[in-house]
Amino acid sequence: MSAPADAATLDDLRRLLAPAIADAAVFDGWTAQAVEQAAAATGTDPALAAFAFRDGPMAMVSAWIDHVDATMTQDVGGEALSNMKIRERIRRLVWARLDAVAGREEALTRALSIMAMPQNLAASTKLGWRSADAMWRLAGDTATDYNHYTKRAILGGIYAATLHVFARDKTEGKAETSAFLDRRIDGIMRFEKAKAQLLRTPDERFSMSRLLGRLRYPAR
Repeated sequence: MSAPADAATLDDLRRLLAPAIADAAVFDGWTAQAVEQAAAATGTDPALAAFAFRDGPMAMVSAWIDHVDATMTQDVGGEALSNMKIRERIRRLVWARLDAVAGREEALTRALSIMAMPQNLAASTKLGWRSADAMWRLAGDTATDYNHYTKRAILGGIYAATLHVFARDKTEGKAETSAFLDRRIDGIMRFEKAKAQLLRTPDERFSMSRLLGRLRYPAR
């Protein structure tokens, strides 16, 4: 056996194997055994699969996140968001990611534990940033100033918190997760609105002295 035909590079192979590894991780954890199970399930040379994930559990989790990114883009990219308001776009994008991991909550819980390990925090932060950036770009964000960074930092934090809720949510239709996400997105929208008002140009801000001056010396 070798690599499947649609895996032209090691990165392709990692993304291809990632969901099968996640399936196996429900029982075996993010381990070499999970990689071996995924190789068997996909018809991949087990030695090649082991080589692709020679860096261990964090490499497996990273590949799974790559797979989720790609699935989100495929499912919600293009014109799918064009007629939605920004809060609806963000919600749809986050939920597309949750749909991509649904049914693998145990694997998700184990992945979150791996990402929280001190030696993995830097890599986890980069992965979270990348996912938040992908969501904002698909949502149509074109900010290049500090807003670019604040939006991604806030969304990354909300998405991470939502993943933790999703992983343990036993309610019908993930109702708890849905309500949690809606509250957090409402918070984003309130923050963005308040920030926009605070950072308007001086000529646009309300000024009591300017108002009194106009009352005293009306324009002619």
